[in-house]
Amino acid sequence: MTESVTISRPFPKSRLQQVHWSPYLLIGILANAAIWCSALAYLKLKAPTYTSGWAVNVPGTAAQARVSLPEIGQTSLDSSSPYSISTQDPRQNYKFLAESDAVIQIAATQMDISPQEFGKPKVKIGDSTSIIEFQMTGDNPEEARDKSYALYRAIQARVNELRVQEFIQRDASFQSALSSSQRKLEMAQKRLSDYKAISGLNSSDQLKALSDNIEALRKQRAEIVAQQQQSSSRLQQLAANLNLSEQDAANAFVLQTDQIFQQNLKNYSETSANLVTLSARFLPDHPTIVAEQNKRDAAAKAMLVRSESLLGRPVSQDLIQQLNLNTSNGSARENLFQALVDAQAENRGLQSQAKETEQQILQLENRLRTLSQKETTLEALRRELQVSEAVFSSTLANLDIIRSNAFGSYPLLQIVAEPNLPKSPSSPKRMFILLGATGGSLFVSAGILAFWLRQRRMTMLELERKTHHRIVEG
Repeated sequence: MTESVTISRPFPKSRLQQVHWSPYLLIGILANAAIWCSALAYLKLKAPTYTSGWAVNVPGTAAQARVSLPEIGQTSLDSSSPYSISTQDPRQNYKFLAESDAVIQIAATQMDISPQEFGKPKVKIGDSTSIIEFQMTGDNPEEARDKSYALYRAIQARVNELRVQEFIQRDASFQSALSSSQRKLEMAQKRLSDYKAISGLNSSDQLKALSDNIEALRKQRAEIVAQQQQSSSRLQQLAANLNLSEQDAANAFVLQTDQIFQQNLKNYSETSANLVTLSARFLPDHPTIVAEQNKRDAAAKAMLVRSESLLGRPVSQDLIQQLNLNTSNGSARENLFQALVDAQAENRGLQSQAKETEQQILQLENRLRTLSQKETTLEALRRELQVSEAVFSSTLANLDIIRSNAFGSYPLLQIVAEPNLPKSPSSPKRMFILLGATGGSLFVSAGILAFWLRQRRMTMLELERKTHHRIVEG
């Protein structure tokens, strides 16, 4: 028995291709059309945007100030660089200010637009530099540039406002400290002035001058004592030449210097002389002689009474004649007596001067001891005053320095690149969009082609499987 084999004919290859690739081609055309239409529509409908760029520099120089206060000391103020602290960067502060609503509001007000229309800037901080770069967008080149200038002015205005606030706060703090130190200074001055008025001690120079005066008086007293000793030696020598004791010489000096005794002595001498003259003319019992004798006796009695009163002891007529320095006028004894009188006067003067100098020394020494005890308190009050003056002067100097340092917390902004006038729009970028559309078309087309090839291969494999199955069954 013979078996028959039936062989079926496969579909033509051209028909298989017509059935499978047409839908994919249509899908590819539609997808590419959508991509390019969207890109061209975006270029056509999207309003151009212009970007103006500019940059500022934030210098980081440190400041140092030294103020010398004569006879008090010195004060200093060190303002370190804002970049000296690793966790602190003033550029970040300015970036925050540039993006803050307050600055945007100020800039928008200058442009007479709303903050939403003004927009926010793009801020870039350069590495290893002190430069901050800004970018502002606008519908046209002029608007972008005007927004940049408005933003710069707004930043400066806000920074100046913050500087003023900082200055007011610091000034208030220093004014309080200055008022306190001024009150302490005034109290120290008053205490020192009151103590000077009460104690009579004004300065240490006063003690030095007092010590110098004491030393000068001691030197003067030593000279006076030496002169007194010399005068005493001379007085003793004169008394010995006149055959008088030192006490008799002193008594003679007392009688010589007393005017009443000298007047009585003069009266006695005159009446004695008159008696000698009258005795040559009249008899001893003549009334004139008797009257003149009475005068002489009265003068002698008065002379004795006065001499006893001066010398403090009984005195005879002979002793008075011995102590009389004017008994031998024109003689050598008279000259010796005159020298004795001068020496005695000089000796008495030197004694009195030495005694007065000694009293002055004692008074000055007592005053020196008293003032020396008060000097400790005076020096303590003066040191307290100096400390108060130093604190007040230092506070005042620091206040002046801080007032002159307006860029401590917020450094100076230096614009290093003016806002430019853009020549071409920053968006949309035609080249980027066209390249994107081209790339999109290529990716879509490649994807559809790959999908079609996969489907075609799977279909061919399925047809081959079915054909093989039929042959095996036949």
